[in-house]
Amino acid sequence: MKTKFFGAMAASALALTLGAGSAMAQEVTLKLHQFLPAQANVPKLVLDVWADAVEKDSGGKIKVERYASMQLGGKPPELMDQAIDGVADVVWTVVGYTPGRCPQTEVFELPFMTQGAGPASCAYWKMFESHMKDADFKDVHIIGTWVHGPGLIHANKEIRTPTDLDGVKIRGGSRVVNQLLEKLGATPVGMPVPAVSEALSKGVIDATTIPWEVTASLKVPELVKNHTEFTGGALYNITFVLAMNKAKYDGLSAEAKAAIDAHSGLDFSIFAGKTQEGADGPAREAAVALGNNIVTLTEAETQIWRDTAQPIYASWIADMQTKGIDGAALIKEAQDLQAGECAGK
Repeated sequence: MKTKFFGAMAASALALTLGAGSAMAQEVTLKLHQFLPAQANVPKLVLDVWADAVEKDSGGKIKVERYASMQLGGKPPELMDQAIDGVADVVWTVVGYTPGRCPQTEVFELPFMTQGAGPASCAYWKMFESHMKDADFKDVHIIGTWVHGPGLIHANKEIRTPTDLDGVKIRGGSRVVNQLLEKLGATPVGMPVPAVSEALSKGVIDATTIPWEVTASLKVPELVKNHTEFTGGALYNITFVLAMNKAKYDGLSAEAKAAIDAHSGLDFSIFAGKTQEGADGPAREAAVALGNNIVTLTEAETQIWRDTAQPIYASWIADMQTKGIDGAALIKEAQDLQAGECAGK
């Protein structure tokens, strides 16, 4: 009897051990890495929402560890390689931090191309699926593609016409944005967005191009007192991706993949873009409360900027041609999607 009892106990313990091991084997930890402080709008309103939803829908089988402000090391332009190499499992990054690497995304960074973050993010995802998935982003698994709200100018002097930018040292967020700023007469200075505050405070730059929503976390309204908005489309936009290491995704169980897939794609991309754009209002109100000078250009005043920036389209099309890409077709497709299938998103 005693032998049978201890034998049963041993068998039960072994079963529990194997069961625990099996449960542990099914659990996955994903390291999510990005460049902004944890309290900034995108981590708080988009990335945390995504991570919480994935954890919940996985039934606890996925845990997402969130690393803000480059806590896993490296600099923002290295994030895409970190996703490819497995330093991080998931990264949120600005595509333009690695100029020329994903050239087709630049169509959404052309001046006055976008008509709202929702329609543009919708068009971006659709063009990702048809053109970019197996080209620009072949080395990663993409979860979402989006753009921020309207890009505008924040400066230490009033900017109303393109000639007001003559000689102004201004931060641009991508290759195309820098080309635009140079065409408008400014001296563009490339840097990741976390460097903007220090660069403004030390006079390294006189102005910066960023959307309203990120100005609060960077204290921009305290550092410069002039802001220039445009009518009828954004001066520029920046493209983002939430990207995952391919091997990590491929190695997930079917249940874990389903939790990731449920919060990937078109709907998530539109949500992310609209959420980011939605944070513009409160940030703008903070600048108003400080008594800052907000210049909202009329349609006629904005048209001067459009006309000045128009040659950027021709030069971008020519540049894409050298890469074997039909830039004119991409421009038309992006415009048609925003005006048609993605309108009102």
